[in-house]
Amino acid sequence: MKTWIAFSSILGKDMSTYYLKPPNISWGIIFPLAWALMFFLRTGEPMDVREILPGIMSLSILFGTTSMLAVTITFERRRESFNRLLLAPLDLNLLMLAKTSGAILFGIVNGFVPVLIAFFLTDLGGINWVAVFLGVVLISITSTFMGLFIAVAVREVFEAQTFSNFFRFPMIFLCGLFIPLETLPIWIRPLSYILPLTYGADLLREAVNGLGYFHPGFSLAALLAFALGLFLYSIRNVKMKWID
Repeated sequence: MKTWIAFSSILGKDMSTYYLKPPNISWGIIFPLAWALMFFLRTGEPMDVREILPGIMSLSILFGTTSMLAVTITFERRRESFNRLLLAPLDLNLLMLAKTSGAILFGIVNGFVPVLIAFFLTDLGGINWVAVFLGVVLISITSTFMGLFIAVAVREVFEAQTFSNFFRFPMIFLCGLFIPLETLPIWIRPLSYILPLTYGADLLREAVNGLGYFHPGFSLAALLAFALGLFLYSIRNVKMKWID
């Protein structure tokens, strides 16, 4: 019971302090619309909403989770308020899960905003909603833990933003969000295979349009492996860099 109280208290504090602020809520709605508008202007023609929906969902989750978590933890670390949490009689793994749960929930909500918009633009019949939900949740988890990995690796907020972009922008072109993996040059594909968003976006493509490159089971396993690896590596760095 004490563990659950501690977990919920940390999560509640982060939700009220960071994630439920009006600018963040509106940003979660505006960002997917901005991406959709960008693709419309690029083509100059009516777009296939279902075709670009998995990519917009993935990007909304990626940018939302990494931006929020990398900045908030780095900010708290800079102000030394995070040190008080590290001194609390709470298991470090549970503490970090509590600190990342808010970003995961924020990412899940961000991921479904494009779906709500798409309901008014196209027919969404035939979609595997179970796979969509699993994909959104796992992309949120892996993206959040990527943000944790970034936050642990830097000391300043501007460094967190710069380091985040180092990973995020290549993913737009390498992870099959809008350019199918099978059309990428063969020598670039190995880079795609080492990025977790590749498997999340592919899982959503399979669920929405039935055009996945990998088997859904393989994508699920890859996402779980990336999530576990990023979390454990971040915990290792916290112990080495933040705990004397």
